Amino acid sequence: MAKTEKQKMLSGELYLATDTELLNERKIASRLLRTYNSTTEEQKEERSQILQELFGEIGQGTYITPPFYCDYGKNIYAGDELYMNFGCVILDCNTVHIGNNVLFAPYVQIYTAHHPVEPDIRLSGKELASPIRIGNNVWIGGNAIICPGVTVGDNTTIGAGSVVTKDIPANVVAVGNPCRVIRQL
Repeated sequence: MAKTEKQKMLSGELYLATDTELLNERKIASRLLRTYNSTTEEQKEERSQILQELFGEIGQGTYITPPFYCDYGKNIYAGDELYMNFGCVILDCNTVHIGNNVLFAPYVQIYTAHHPVEPDIRLSGKELASPIRIGNNVWIGGNAIICPGVTVGDNTTIGAGSVVTKDIPANVVAVGNPCRVIRQL
């Protein structure tokens, strides 16, 4: 039996994002995000309910400051005590696993989505997506970008403005473009 475009997307194969099933799932996420982003700080229970419906899994004590944006939501699996500041973006075309006690400064961007580098394949409209893992007790500084396929280890700090193109181990401070380890913890 042939794989669906969603199955291809989640397995890291070339897929068509214009597939009807994927379009419909993005529409659902878009509606939920529009509602979430229009809530006020007094609407804690409504925010919590929306995030429960939007995410694949979300732990206790999560606080996401609107606006927040993602593609599907259902591919995001977050642990307890997640904090995201203003303007965070998660392109969750593949799974994004976020550990416990993770802090995202403003405008952190998490990208599982990417495009083929070969122009002929890219022009076909097919895309790729690779999973991202962020460990426990991680702090990601403002305007940092986490690229497709990256793992960030436990207890690590990613400096503001960093572009994380490769895995970063546990217990380090890493900064820069491209992001590199500058200190062991």
